Amino acid sequence: MFGKPNMDEIEKSSKSKLKKTEMQEKNPLPSKETTEQEKQAGKS
Repeated sequence: MFGKPNMDEIEKSSKSKLKKTEMQEKNPLPSKETTEQEKQAGKS
């Protein structure tokens, strides 16, 4: 089993060492306009 993390090490680490990442939505929902167009296309 692993012990508890060393809190001193955690406190010493700085945020500047962390990599900057960009959030990207993998599966975005369609817009309201898109769903309306699909509804209209399905009716004809």
